[in-house]
Amino acid sequence: MQLGMVGLGRMGANMTVRLLQRGHDVVGFDLGEAARKQVADQGARTAASLEELVSLLDAPRAIWVMVPAGNPTDQSIRALGELLSAGDVVIDGGNSNYKTAAPYAEALGRKGVGFVDAGTSGGVWGLENGYCLMVGGEKEAVEKVEPLLVDLAPEGGYAHVGPVGAGHFVKMVHNGIEYGLMQAYAEGFELMGAAKEFDLDLHEIASIWRYGSVVRSWLLELAELALREDSGFETIEPWVDDSGEGRWTVQEAVERGVPAPVMTESLYRRFESRDNGDFANRILAALRNQFGGHAVERAQASGGTK
Repeated sequence: MQLGMVGLGRMGANMTVRLLQRGHDVVGFDLGEAARKQVADQGARTAASLEELVSLLDAPRAIWVMVPAGNPTDQSIRALGELLSAGDVVIDGGNSNYKTAAPYAEALGRKGVGFVDAGTSGGVWGLENGYCLMVGGEKEAVEKVEPLLVDLAPEGGYAHVGPVGAGHFVKMVHNGIEYGLMQAYAEGFELMGAAKEFDLDLHEIASIWRYGSVVRSWLLELAELALREDSGFETIEPWVDDSGEGRWTVQEAVERGVPAPVMTESLYRRFESRDNGDFANRILAALRNQFGGHAVERAQASGGTK
């Protein structure tokens, strides 16, 4: 089957290669010439503009948008809406807010163009392992592109989960759960690292937990890789970003009145990793000093104690 891939970053490029390996004809577009060359070397055809991309595909066309959420996705889909024809399908596979799906579907639908929102999980390992695909959209649009979805996913890793918006909604919650799982692993390994009297080998523990343990998971496998002696773990700064979907999950829980304390706290801990908690912690120490005379730690300056 033919596919146009818009965005040839780490995810888009690997997805292109996976589809090429399974016999699909992929035309890739990216603003970067180096990105286009990378997939061309793997057998993809490439285009230097969206107009060229559309011209190289036979109707009815399928185009997968795999660019950052927000303006890049919005601009890409709007531009494609001007170029495509009735019967074509646009797939948004990025980390878009699910609330954007219905407006996209409505705008494209006025020209008879279908819209599919595909929550995509797998990261840089997806080329080898496949991508878990949580897909939303009208049945007709999804069925047109299903051969691509099946080949991108591992066996059992694809489902049409509901109407337009459902795919990105499920992916949003997926990422919120991911935040909580990662935080639990981080806290557990930190606690074991603090038990100096046992001199625990954290890499060894991560390794054995992968076999038979009730907490085994792919994230644990990645923790085992990170804790290897040659991984460079000690050089990593403790600054943790968030992609946006964790925030959306927490906001959605508030709006729907659903308690989500673990996901909420894990999001806040990411904020705290960026030193946003320093001022609050200084306030806490100062208050304990004021009401109870508790000792405080003073920062050391070059001229002595501040």
